[in-house]
Amino acid sequence: MARYQKPDCRLCRTERTKLFLKGNKCLTDKCPLERRPFAPGQHGRMRKRVLGYALQLREKQKLKRYYGMSERQFRLFFKRAEKQKGVTGENLLVMLERRLDNVVYLLGLALSRSHARQMITHGHIKVNERKVTIPSYLVKEGDVISLKEKTAQNENFQAIVEANKNRTVPGWLQVDWDNLQGRVVSMPTRQDITIPVEEHLVVELYSK
Repeated sequence: MARYQKPDCRLCRTERTKLFLKGNKCLTDKCPLERRPFAPGQHGRMRKRVLGYALQLREKQKLKRYYGMSERQFRLFFKRAEKQKGVTGENLLVMLERRLDNVVYLLGLALSRSHARQMITHGHIKVNERKVTIPSYLVKEGDVISLKEKTAQNENFQAIVEANKNRTVPGWLQVDWDNLQGRVVSMPTRQDITIPVEEHLVVELYSK
């Protein structure tokens, strides 16, 4: 699978929105988007009117990069969303939000979604007391996400958790800082997803 190996902050500047790819750095004045709120490159300062296909493509790229997925992975999620009842765009967003790597990040157990993916693939995360090594695993209502016992005792992970204790956790999740675990109290809805994206444009792009 192709991997993006350039600076992550270039992606935020390209989409002109914070994708929170660098953890707490995105919340400080050191965020490159705060200092240079324009696209990277020689002509990045030029403001071009984006319409039609280009607008649809930008929304798709923004959503795909926000969750750190490859094109192939993203398309598979879209096909699954199409087969479900309801609005395809909302189905897609809810599925993406339920990914285990995203949930681990939202609970404050990781610095970023990429860090959460690394933790999962290395076996540091358990779901309902069973080790799960698949970042795209979809959590369900009632699932309990926790750190492996040895990981929870690691000073580096304890520092991460301590730094994230003041982070606001979405209403569909519940976190227990004493036991370093979180619970899925309900399924996320469209209102719970705060990323500024117009999902209907993504649906229009893939429906061509």
